[in-house]
Amino acid sequence: RIQPPTTRHRACLCACAMASPAKRARTDGGSDAEDLRARIKELETERDMWKAKAEGSGTPFPATHWPATKPSLSGPPTYAKYDQSNPKESFLAVCDMLIDEVCAELGPGYEMPEPEVAWVRRMLKYNVHGGKMNRGLMVVETGLAIFESKNIPATNDAIVRFAILGWCIEWLQGWLLVADDFMDDSKTRRGQKCWYLHDDVQKIALNDAFMIEMLVYKILKRHFSMLPYYSQLVDLMLETTFQTEVGQLLDTLCLNLTLKDFTEERWTLIVKYKTAFYSFYAPVAMGMIVAGITDVKEYNAARDILMIMGIYFQAQDDYLDCYMPPEKLGKVGTDIQDKKCGWLFVHAYHNLAKPDQKTLFDTLYGKCKAQSAEEQQIRDMYTTLKLPELYQKYEQDSYDKIQGLKDTVKQVPWKVFDAFLKKIYKREK
Repeated sequence: RIQPPTTRHRACLCACAMASPAKRARTDGGSDAEDLRARIKELETERDMWKAKAEGSGTPFPATHWPATKPSLSGPPTYAKYDQSNPKESFLAVCDMLIDEVCAELGPGYEMPEPEVAWVRRMLKYNVHGGKMNRGLMVVETGLAIFESKNIPATNDAIVRFAILGWCIEWLQGWLLVADDFMDDSKTRRGQKCWYLHDDVQKIALNDAFMIEMLVYKILKRHFSMLPYYSQLVDLMLETTFQTEVGQLLDTLCLNLTLKDFTEERWTLIVKYKTAFYSFYAPVAMGMIVAGITDVKEYNAARDILMIMGIYFQAQDDYLDCYMPPEKLGKVGTDIQDKKCGWLFVHAYHNLAKPDQKTLFDTLYGKCKAQSAEEQQIRDMYTTLKLPELYQKYEQDSYDKIQGLKDTVKQVPWKVFDAFLKKIYKREK
């Protein structure tokens, strides 16, 4: 029979366990000692790397530190004064700065000929410069509000960096819209014809979309790689981009589905991933990261509010696509033509339409041209089914639900969420 260990046995076991690595190595043939030396060397290398980074010396990204003439390797930039009394113009000036930086880098850094550099400048000016800029401006507004609540000084550099992050969101949206317009055969965007419709662009628009996406990460690296929260920003942008692509996949695969598959649940999933994360959560999360907020519960509470807001925003977008005149909306609504799984359709088809009205949907929805008589039949049926009244109720319910979550956030001031609501609640374009 095996006896339990005595006190003396326990002491011997502890002594063996606590013996130095070198002493154990003498009995284990030296392998432990070699492993220990290797581990010490790894730790010393890591220590030196972090020390160099903290002191601003060394080369943090040696694999891509080439060629030496690349302007972005010359050190952190100096920012012009950001005039907070003129927010839109100051924000646009930051976009101009980023476009100039990008184009100045393409020749010396990537051997790009002048005609191609001129193409990139033209493409960026057309697709990312301007617009309502709500998402980008909200990064600045969010960041400053959190800084104020935490008594963190808002230096000029800090404000410009918030604006740069705002443009990262705007450029993310820019490349998504270039690709989306191409896939949807859209005609207009922001009051002008879609980029791919230019005779000298066409399919090149897809590569341009990829180029804009990659430039977002070039911007992040140039302006934030020396800061401790850089990896968090990159992680957020990667996750947000993937979430948006998930939503885009759910949306585009509707082409392979029947109208019966267009449920409210599928619509909610599409808009949550395609719109809510990048348009609402990412701008606030960026400000939270820069302000040093690390509490997961705070991010979760903010996300819960912003998801409701983002889903409501897309329902609003679907409503405006149908009922707002193109000259006021800035584009021709194509949801009916494109067989979109939209808010109006899922409620009409599954909850309100009679059998003969469903037959009309089956006959025309996704099979008629924008601004045609057949499309107008669908619009008229929405009105007959009292979709405008249902939407007004949904809008108010969403607003009330958001207000009911006011006490769930502790570190992000409520005025951040209030500012978002003021920009979108009962908007008309």
